[in-house]
Amino acid sequence: KIALVGMNGAGKTTLVKLLCGLYTPTSGTIYLNGQDLQSLEPESYIALLAPVFQDIHILPASVAVNVSQAAPEKIDRAKVIRCIQQVGLQDVVDRLPKGIDTPLVASLTPGAVDFSGGELQKLAMARALYRDSPILILDEPTAALDPLAEQETYRQYHRLAEHKTSLYISHRLASTRFCDRILLLEKG
Repeated sequence: KIALVGMNGAGKTTLVKLLCGLYTPTSGTIYLNGQDLQSLEPESYIALLAPVFQDIHILPASVAVNVSQAAPEKIDRAKVIRCIQQVGLQDVVDRLPKGIDTPLVASLTPGAVDFSGGELQKLAMARALYRDSPILILDEPTAALDPLAEQETYRQYHRLAEHKTSLYISHRLASTRFCDRILLLEKG
């Protein structure tokens, strides 16, 4: 478990997006186990990563589709439920009119619901769990949360990151006490 900390604007999110292959370096090379990231097949590299970014984007589709990011007929429903339970979202889903089949984004879909910021964060973490990738990346996962929800997210992260390589990005050093190493990014 590695923490990457630094002030706002230090380049933490940019670095993570470079690591995820979302940005191409303008100079230098990024290596994964000695291989240039640019030489790897994008699909195989992306399969290694389960990122949760600050800005959570959801689809105007069911909770199950948003967690699995798969077509409805290809969803492992038991896995969706397991992931929702693991991140502490089960109580919310139990109150929804159609459970995991309830659509999200009320402004776009009749009968849909909207999640709060904390609930969206948990949904994003469930999505990362569903991917079951060996590398977990959380970019400021508690930025929109109140202190109690933030503490719960730290506990979940510690549990969810077991047996995985994980990178936790934060601008608050105090939030990284559960990490094995802390790296400070300053002035790029």
